[in-house]
Amino acid sequence: MYFVGMHIVENTSQAPGGKAIYHSVLLRESYREGYTVKKRTIANLSHCSREEIDAIKLALKYRNHLHDLGSLQQDISLRQGPSVGALYTVFKAAQSLSIEKVLGDDAQGKLGLWQVLARVIDQGSRLSSVRFAQTQAVGEILDFKRGFDENDLYENLHWLCQQQQVIEDRLFKERRQTPPTLFLYDVTSSYLEGTCNELGFFGYNRDGKRGKQQIVVGLLCDEFGEPVSTEVFCGNTQDTATFADQVNTAAGRFGCKQVTFVGDRGMIKTGGIEYLNKEGFYHITALTKPQIEKLIAKGVLQLDLFDTEIAEIVDEHRRYILRRNPQRVLEIAQSRSDKQRSIRAFAQQQNQYLVDHAKAKVTTSVKRIEEKIRRLKASPWLSVSPEGRSVDIVVNKEALREISRLDGCYAITTNLSPEIADKKVVHDRYKDLALVEQAFRTMKTTHLELRPVYVRTEESTRGHVLVVMLSYIIIRRLRQAWRDFDLTVEDALQQLKTICAIEMVIKGKASCLRIPEPDKQSLSLLNALNIRLPEILPRQPINVVTRKKLQNNRKAF
Repeated sequence: MYFVGMHIVENTSQAPGGKAIYHSVLLRESYREGYTVKKRTIANLSHCSREEIDAIKLALKYRNHLHDLGSLQQDISLRQGPSVGALYTVFKAAQSLSIEKVLGDDAQGKLGLWQVLARVIDQGSRLSSVRFAQTQAVGEILDFKRGFDENDLYENLHWLCQQQQVIEDRLFKERRQTPPTLFLYDVTSSYLEGTCNELGFFGYNRDGKRGKQQIVVGLLCDEFGEPVSTEVFCGNTQDTATFADQVNTAAGRFGCKQVTFVGDRGMIKTGGIEYLNKEGFYHITALTKPQIEKLIAKGVLQLDLFDTEIAEIVDEHRRYILRRNPQRVLEIAQSRSDKQRSIRAFAQQQNQYLVDHAKAKVTTSVKRIEEKIRRLKASPWLSVSPEGRSVDIVVNKEALREISRLDGCYAITTNLSPEIADKKVVHDRYKDLALVEQAFRTMKTTHLELRPVYVRTEESTRGHVLVVMLSYIIIRRLRQAWRDFDLTVEDALQQLKTICAIEMVIKGKASCLRIPEPDKQSLSLLNALNIRLPEILPRQPINVVTRKKLQNNRKAF
């Protein structure tokens, strides 16, 4: 038997029925037995990367002249490649959170994943997401098979809207072994620029943007503040009208039994409580100030029970947990003082105007000052007193004492029995609503920029909000991992964006991306997430171009 040589064979076969296609890469050798040439397989290399296969081919080609490989250096050139650090980090975080899995590995799933990752790193519109992709190793890290433009991303928002319930349900099952026993729920509004959004209406604007349409966004979180579902409502929807959908989500979609809903004082009211009782659910909410005053007038509550220590009153099987927040008392007092100072300064300006303009009317200045008092909501205890051609501000001390007696006071109510949750547990669970408020701050303004909303259709708006919610789940993971760093998540991602690949080109043809060793700070950020960057990525460039540029290129031919 005589050995002839080794070589690599790549085969493509099709399964019966013509559906599945299989690829195999085999290391084989030829040998001679007598006058017959035979072949046999030494190893199956199908699991190897393209770079490893190419390296083996190169070694086989020069196996008898390995010294010739040194001369290949003149055929190898290096150039700056795309950024990989931030995208790879956020991608691995999405994998660990099962977000990549629930979105799926088809074309629409990968586009949805890209929208989520881009929202974490570099916010903005669909057009800006396409431009951002041009600087990132999107094809190599996310294994994209084809390019995309902003129109593909807009269509993907529709797909996300249609698949939202499936995505949320899968993610819920992937991330929880047992259903939660408590849900946190709250709503917010997000104002719109323009009047073309199909869900945009005028309503109670929490952003303080008068004269702008808005949408209402509900966010359902588990007991840890982790979002599990989001819903978008028309801008004129009342908070209480959104609540029934969340109860149905918990009972129907997630199959929860005997859970507790925690909602703000404007959320869970009589109708909502009755709806919860029908499902066998419990609730924790707070009373409004008029409700507290009414109970004090009836003698059910006593003002002296509101103290820094938590107190509890039981009345007809309903529990009231009472407390006065001393920090909030100081904040409210300081706010009133600032308002009074501002109004007095404005009154002095008006007095000076009356002095400088002899024909100016005192009544006009009085109206201006009264309007400012109303705008600052200080009319219950501040009034205007004209004297000749000057005006003065009068403080009604009795009215001020009356409205300040409940400063910092709050009353939490629940139908949970003391055996299930004592007063401190009830108090602390209600305070956990701050986790939802933190989510809204991050989603709306501080990082993920839910607004401004760059889409118009109902489906695109719902898909956009789902993308922001999934992005926030990743932000929570990054924030937790980097809590000991003197960096915000945004700053940390900016640091990681500086890690760029080096593109190795052999004989004018791109071969692979070589990732350099990160600097000390970047390495620390990666280690905190237990992420190790690969040394080499297979080069897989894709055509990511804006629609306008693509049209211009077509016109040129």
